[in-house]
Formats: sequence, C-alpha cells, structure tokens
Amino acid sequence: MTIKIPFVDLKLQHQPIQTQLQQVLQVVLEQGDFILGQALSDFEAAFAAASGTEYGVGVASGTDAIALGLQACNIGTGDEVILPANTFIATLIGVLRAGAKPVLVDCDPQTALIDLEAAIKSITPQTKAIIPVHLYGQMVSTRQLLDFADTYKVLVFEDAAQAHLAEREGFHAGSLGIAAAFSFYPSKNLGAFGDGGMLLTRDSDVAQKMRRLRNYGASQKYFHTESGTNSRLDTLQAAVLHQKLPYLPQWNRDRLTIAQQYDMELASLANSGIIPIQNQSGTGHVYHLYVIKVDDTCPTERQQLQEKLTAAGIQTGIHYPIPCHLQPAFTSLGYQQGDFPQAEKLSKQILSLPMYPGLSSSQIKEVVTAIADVVSTGSRLDPSAAVVGSIAA
Repeated sequence: MTIKIPFVDLKLQHQPIQTQLQQVLQVVLEQGDFILGQALSDFEAAFAAASGTEYGVGVASGTDAIALGLQACNIGTGDEVILPANTFIATLIGVLRAGAKPVLVDCDPQTALIDLEAAIKSITPQTKAIIPVHLYGQMVSTRQLLDFADTYKVLVFEDAAQAHLAEREGFHAGSLGIAAAFSFYPSKNLGAFGDGGMLLTRDSDVAQKMRRLRNYGASQKYFHTESGTNSRLDTLQAAVLHQKLPYLPQWNRDRLTIAQQYDMELASLANSGIIPIQNQSGTGHVYHLYVIKVDDTCPTERQQLQEKLTAAGIQTGIHYPIPCHLQPAFTSLGYQQGDFPQAEKLSKQILSLPMYPGLSSSQIKEVVTAIADVVSTGSRLDPSAAVVGSIAA
C-alpha cells in the first residue's frame, strides 16, 4: 500500500533548516562536551524562558522527567497523586517509579482532559499532588487548577509532554505548578533526534535536586548525597532542540491553522457522528494531535473508518486505545472495567488524523473527503454478531 498522507512527516520540518542543524552538531563534535555540555545549559535556560518559568533540567526522557521530577518535589512513599485514566502510560509509570500511589480519575468527554470534579471526589488526607495532563496540545484550565490546588492544598505537577508553548488563561504550559514534565520525542511539537525530556520549575531547590537525581545523586563529582540515576539529556540532542526552538511558535501556529481547516471541513459531518475533540483554549491550543470522535450516531465504526482510510493511503492513530486502568501490567492497582466510563468510551471512539506543519490544504480536504465517503456508505455491525470479549479480559 502506498502512503499518500502520512500521520507525521518530519522531513518537511527538518529540510529547510538542515544546514543549521548540521552546523550546531558540528560545534558539539568539535567541543567534545557530549555529557552535560554547554549546549545543554543554553537550551535549558532558553526553553524555561520561552515557557515562562525559571529553571530547566534536561533528562533522558519525558518519563524520567515525571518520575525524577516528582521525587525532586519530595513526592514519594505514602503520598497519593491524582492523574487521569485517559493518558499515555508514561504518566502512571512516572508516579509508580517515584514510589507514590497513583489515584486515577475520569476525563471530560468533550475535551478528553482530566475531570476536576471527579478529582475532588478522590481527595484524601494522603493526597499530595495532582497531575493535569495537557493532552493533545491543550492545557487543563489554569484557573480551575489554581483554585483546586488552593482549596485542597495539593501540588500541581504538570504533564506537558504534548503541550510545548501551549497557553491558557494567561499561563504557558510549564509555568503553572511547582514543576512540569516535557518530552522531546521526535514527533512532539519540539522534537529531538531521539529520546529526551525536561523538567521545568520556578523553585531553585527543586531544580537543584533534579540536577542531582539525573546525575547519580551527585552534588559534585564522586560525592553522592542521595540515590539518583543516570538520566541526562545528551548535549547533541540539546543542540538540535535549541536550534529548532525559535521555529516552534510558527510551527504551532501552522498546527492551529491546520486544525481550524479540519474544524471547518468536518463541520458538515457532525450530524453523521464525526465530532472533533473540543478546543476550549482558542489560539492557545498547540495541536500536537488532531483528534476526532466517531460517536455512536456514526453509521461507521471507528475500526472500519480507520481501516478504510489506511486502504486509501491515509495514516491515522489512536491516542489511546486502552485506558491506563485496563492495561494488563497494572491490574494490581485494583481498578476494573466500568470504573472510568468516559475514558473507556473515548478509547473506543477517538481517532487521530494527520497533523504536522506542512500538511497542505489539499491534503486536509483529501482526508476529510475520504472520511465523508466512508461515513456515507458505512453500516455498523449487528451487535449480536460481534465477537464476545473485552479489553479487560
């Protein structure tokens, strides 16, 4: 099968700046400071400033940014951390690696973001923090989060892995809570040439502890004040990210323009059950992903739609097909199917469409036309003929 419209096309991003990228890599090669080098320090400062906060600490991955970041905020054994069931598994793994107890809650079916009303009901005397996952490029309401934190005396630790330079209600992603975790996985809005992550914070003590934790717990060479690990953002990756950072605002604007065209083109399919995830952030949404729901009124099931788009050469994704509480690895947490009905329902409906800077207007029209063609000829399977079973089995 020929891919006509890929889900992500990084070549469009890299080709115009290929010479600059090669030059910054050459500088690092000549300097030879591959670990904790100058390019890392420069990028840490630049990304923190762009995000409206004070300190950045580069680590090996977004997962490490969560796990070590929580530890740097003194969150661990005996503490409960609230997070949404509708998130990538790295959020949950980060809490567990920090030694804390994850407390999952449901999501808002319109935005797919954490349901703060559900979070309120999950507060206990052991609740230390809440992790609002800024999903798909849209921040959780900052006003509501600040009210939540003030009322219940908990820390806000942002998972901003999909929300580089996102904004909402006067805050940038990464500037709201005690700390925030970012990922620089290659397909992110700001992506490296491999894995990478960063913790942002305005708290100097958190930043200093994070720097120790990422480097074997050492405050200085061969002097280890705590049990840390080896998790450092490579200088080469930092050089690439720093070179790309000035282009990020325009890339984000391009994503917003693409999303706005998708919204317009898809509007006529609303009565056919094709519903985009709601944007409540206006121009502050940075659209790491553009996600639609194939709801129960649609004559075509999600799987059928995805298969037919694939056959037409259009790549799509599902973010995410199995909620955290139903993942086989985490049955020990004690959750069951039915505990988080909105997250479970979304997992069966959502479909991520191609989204990247450089996606053309004609390609967007082609994607939507293909969706319309499938929907117009679709028919749902008879439930009595469906295969018996569930993802929780």
